[in-house]
Parts: sequence; C-alpha cells; structure tokens
Amino acid sequence: MQETPFCLRVGHLLPNSNITYFTNPSTFILLGIPGLEAAHVWISIPFCAMYILVILGNFTILFTVKMELSLHEPMYYFLCMLAVTDLVISTSTLQKMLSIFWFNSREISFSACLIQMYFVHSFSAMESGILVAMAFDRYVAICHPLRHSTILKNSVVAKIGLAVMLQRGILTLPYPLLVRQWPYCRTNIIPNFYCGHMAVVKLACTDIRISSYYGLFNLFSEIGVDVDITVSYTLILRAIFRLHTKDARLKTFGTCISHLCAISALYIPVFFFSLTHRFGHNVPRNFLVVIVNVYLVVPPMLHPIIYGVRTKQIRDRLLQLFTHKET
Repeated sequence: MQETPFCLRVGHLLPNSNITYFTNPSTFILLGIPGLEAAHVWISIPFCAMYILVILGNFTILFTVKMELSLHEPMYYFLCMLAVTDLVISTSTLQKMLSIFWFNSREISFSACLIQMYFVHSFSAMESGILVAMAFDRYVAICHPLRHSTILKNSVVAKIGLAVMLQRGILTLPYPLLVRQWPYCRTNIIPNFYCGHMAVVKLACTDIRISSYYGLFNLFSEIGVDVDITVSYTLILRAIFRLHTKDARLKTFGTCISHLCAISALYIPVFFFSLTHRFGHNVPRNFLVVIVNVYLVVPPMLHPIIYGVRTKQIRDRLLQLFTHKET
C-alpha cells in the first residue's frame, strides 16, 4: 500500500539529512485488522450486530428511566450517565471501523484523529468514574440505608456527574494537545481501527517521553479509581456478612449483582488485554487489534442487557410498553 502524502505545512530539513519533518500530517491511514483485509466484510457482521445492540439497548435504558417515575433514583441516574458514555465510546470508534470494513475508507484527517482520540480516552475514563459513583451509591444504600435519600440527593448526583465529566475531560485534554505539537516523518499508517494515543505518538520523530509519562500518570489515576471500587465493595461485603439471616444477606447482595456484572464486563477485557499486551510477545498483532476493539464494544453492549435483565423495574416497564402496543 502506498503511503498518502501527509503534510499540511512543512517544517524543516535537518542539516545533512534527507528526512523531512512535518508539523501536522494531513491524514492518517487506519489499517483495520492487518493481515485479515480479505475477511473484513465477514468480520463486520458481528461488530455491526453488536453496534445495533449498543444503540438499541442504551437508548432503551435512557427512555425507560425517563418514562418510569419509580426509576428516578440516584442509581438509575448514574445508569443513564453510563449509557451516554457507552454510546459515545462505541459511536466514536465503530462508525469508522465499519466504514473501513465496508467501503475501505481508511483515511482519517489529522483533526478528526485528534477528536476521536479525545472522545475515546476521555469517555472511557468517565465510564470508570461513573462505576465508582454507582459503587458509592450501593455502599450508602446498604451501609447507611436510612440516610441514603439525604446523602444522595438529586443535586448531589448532578454534582458527582459533573465532577466526573470535568475531571476526566480535563485530564485527557493534554493527549491531543501534545500530539498536535510533535513533528512527524516516519509514516502516517496506524495498524488499528481508531486513533489511540500511544499509537499516534509512536509515529512522531521526537522525544515523546512527555506523552509517555503523562499517559502513565493517567493510568495511575485510573488505578486509583479501581481502588475506590474495591474499597467500596469491601465495605459493602463486610456489611452484608454482618447481617443476621441468610435470606437478608442474599437479598442485600442481590441488589449489587447488576453493578458487579457491569464492572466485570468492563474490567475483564481490560485485564485480559493488559496481560496479552505485556506477556504475549508471540501473539499476532491482528489478534491484539481484535481484543482492543472487543474491549471498546462489548461493555457498551452488555451494560444495558445486564441492567435490563437484573432490574425488576426496567423489566416491568418494558413489558408494559410491549403489552400496551400489542393491545
């Protein structure tokens, strides 16, 4: 494949060198799944089906919570925030992925690449923050049930959601800002479906330690989020095991099942990808690319299914809608 010329403005030629540095490449080329180009049409079928489920499932959650007054509670407000982040993450990546599969549309402009990078990384981080908020809601509901309505008022829920959005949005902002400053000279080909931060940074012809260190800082901040979830559920489990009867323990634990499943749907693919990326040195690149995209699409698809199946109010509301239409 020929590389597309990719300079918007030419920088300079290094002395005694024939390497031209470009401040901003005009386009990047997204390869999709390297080595499996012939199977792209077939691979698109499950990803397209998952994207349809993401859209239908998350919009169903949003509509059901809006229409059902009994669901106007902190847990379901956080669930709506999770649905919005899932829609943004999947739409930011899957639309371009499917255009590569179906139309071989591999080019993405430099500005669009930076926008995609910002939305994917910032909303992925927001998703973790929302799961922390949901864990806190379960902690208050189980450990301090009489104070739940006073601690988590609507105004507090709105402030938590705004804080998560601003914090993660601001922390991710340096990613595209730094990438925009680096000079490029090697190639404009990205062996993936989307513009990941490190995938683009590695194409730069300069010292990228600032971007690497900042990415590491963000990683440790997300590990702090994982610790918050762990602490919350440690306190929840301690409170559950202190209950006197087995039925009470099972009933109380049942209120956490949906959230635990949602956490598992997000973190198990992350854990698997991290292990594969670090220790699977002989793992083919195309397999790693598939794992990355499974991580981006599977949790948004599973979250509405998990909550739709496990939450009685949502099930009842959906049954009412369908039975009303049939009559």
